Amino acid sequence: MARKEPLEYHDFNTHRNFNEIEKAARDIEVLLKSDYRLSKRSIALLLLQEDEEITALVRRKEKDFDTIDKIIQKTRKACPEPLQYLITLERQSKVDRILREVISAREKRESSFEQWLDDITIKPLTGVPLLFLVLYFGLYKFVGQFGAGTVVDFIEGNIFEAYVNPWINHIVVSLIPYKPIQQLLALDYGIITLGIRYAVAIILPIVGTFFLVFSIIEDSGYLPRLALLVDRVFKKIGLNGRAVIPMTLGFGCDTMATLVSRTLETRRERIIATLLLALAIPCSAQLGVILALLSGRPYAMGVWVGFILLVFLFIGYLTAKILPGERPSFYMEVPPLRMPKISNVLEKTFSRMQWYFLEIVPMFILASVLIWFGKMTGLFDMIVHALAPVMNAMGLPEKAAEAFLFGFFRRDYGAAGLYDLQKSGALNGVQMVVASATLTLFVPCIAQFSIMVKERGVKTALAIVGFIVPFAFISGVALNWVLNTLGVTL
Repeated sequence: MARKEPLEYHDFNTHRNFNEIEKAARDIEVLLKSDYRLSKRSIALLLLQEDEEITALVRRKEKDFDTIDKIIQKTRKACPEPLQYLITLERQSKVDRILREVISAREKRESSFEQWLDDITIKPLTGVPLLFLVLYFGLYKFVGQFGAGTVVDFIEGNIFEAYVNPWINHIVVSLIPYKPIQQLLALDYGIITLGIRYAVAIILPIVGTFFLVFSIIEDSGYLPRLALLVDRVFKKIGLNGRAVIPMTLGFGCDTMATLVSRTLETRRERIIATLLLALAIPCSAQLGVILALLSGRPYAMGVWVGFILLVFLFIGYLTAKILPGERPSFYMEVPPLRMPKISNVLEKTFSRMQWYFLEIVPMFILASVLIWFGKMTGLFDMIVHALAPVMNAMGLPEKAAEAFLFGFFRRDYGAAGLYDLQKSGALNGVQMVVASATLTLFVPCIAQFSIMVKERGVKTALAIVGFIVPFAFISGVALNWVLNTLGVTL
């Protein structure tokens, strides 16, 4: 049998502009003098696709990198479409040709019902109402009312408040005579009575129900169709339909979603996605708590959703206008719709819950320790008092500052603090909307910020946080002023 040429050595000769890319790849190969683990052909193609790691490696190892960069820029100008897109098309074409040579399959006609389902999920006239139905029953009813309402009320009220916390307080006070150690472990801000309670009784049921819904949606093949549906809107904010994946993942965990944003094609898209994730996408726990807070007030829920959506689109649009760069292109394989497989859904839900729980418990314990330290030194009360004018400007009680301090450690920790505040009857409808909106826009948690530094760099991460903090409070003040000026009661 004759030896076939490796896949990486095929010529670009089937589409327009591929001759330019092929010539550039061969010219770059000649200029690569150092040794690499990959073939020089692969390195050349990755350079043309602007792979950040390979570009940094070659820049470091090749003395004549400027010449290579000139070839890349010249080729980009010669091709009207992104090089990564053109190379991906040719690679896919080569794979299809190989598959046709070795695989034969009977043609399967798509049923009229399957075709009808495909059509209604991607056409705006039917796709948008269908999306609202998914959000209403999946997020609002199941995650918000059942997960954050029924399940949280049972675990927190019937288990923790009725049995666990009183028992822990009694044991700690009886065995430990030192007040500071008592406060560290139990009482109002203890590791067990506050940190563990938040993690187990409030956050875990919410993320569990959310990840279950998300796994069902993911396994059904609906996400790629959602990407097609929102592509036109996302292009207005400098993104494309592919960005629906990290944005949707952000409703589970913004930290994980920030990592996934590396799949977006250009640096400009990745920066815009990172900013919007940090600003206007609440994680599952935060979202679930806010849905629980507002579930009994549909008008308040509508104001919160509308305000966050307006901020998302407005800031995305402005950022797209300010940041230079190419307009994003969009291509995505759309798998067939199918009935979700129960084993897949349960496995994905369990693995995500396990990962999330292992991440949040240490963070919640750390936050409890820091809050205890702040209470012991008076620093906590001093910060709360310093934030009093800002809380007053937003129409919130001074004690609401505690929720924002909690949110500095983790957004969901802050949302849980807001949940406690609402249970005490300290907030009316307007105040709940203002507090929920401001906390949603508030700084990303420590874990998300660390990933932002890793993925986007220190300067970009600090710039994003430096914008978000004042913007969140200014937005809260503005929303409170508008609602009160209009005489809105929620």
